[in-house]
Amino acid sequence: MARYTESKCRLCRREGTKLLLKGDRCYTDKCAYERRAYPPGEHGRTRKKSSDYALQLREKQKVRRMYGLLEGQFKRYFEIADARKGATGTNLLVMLERRLDNVVYRMGFANSRAQARQLARHGHFLINGIRVDVPSILLKEGDVIGVIEKSKKMPVIQEARDVLARRGSPDWLEINDQEFKGTVKALPTREDITFPINEQLIVELYSK
Repeated sequence: MARYTESKCRLCRREGTKLLLKGDRCYTDKCAYERRAYPPGEHGRTRKKSSDYALQLREKQKVRRMYGLLEGQFKRYFEIADARKGATGTNLLVMLERRLDNVVYRMGFANSRAQARQLARHGHFLINGIRVDVPSILLKEGDVIGVIEKSKKMPVIQEARDVLARRGSPDWLEINDQEFKGTVKALPTREDITFPINEQLIVELYSK
């Protein structure tokens, strides 16, 4: 599968905001965006007037990169969201939040979504007691996510749990830190997604 292998910090600088792609490092003074909060490249400091299309594209790229999806994957999510009842933009964000890799990250079992995706692919998690290895599974209300027994002592999972207090977890998830488990108490709503996203720009982009 194709994947991005260049510097993740360049993506944050390109989108003009922290995408939290490097876990705990993003909260420290080592964060590249904190030190160079302008786009990468020779003309990064040059002020440019953005067109409507450019603003729409940047918003789509910001969300796609934050959740770590390829273009084809992201477009499929949009098409599913558009076919469902309700606001397309809200449907899209709620689906992305319900992905297993995102929930694992939100519960503090991984330090970033990329790390959560890798751990999920290697089968380190259970859904309702069943071992899974598909990071894109969409979780439902009442689903219980747990770490398999032999993975509970993995350093990367231990470290992620240590920094969860700094990052915080959403109200729609209930975490049992002692048992390395978490429950989807309810499906996320638009109000639960506090990251600055203007989903209407994404809808406008794909509606052209």
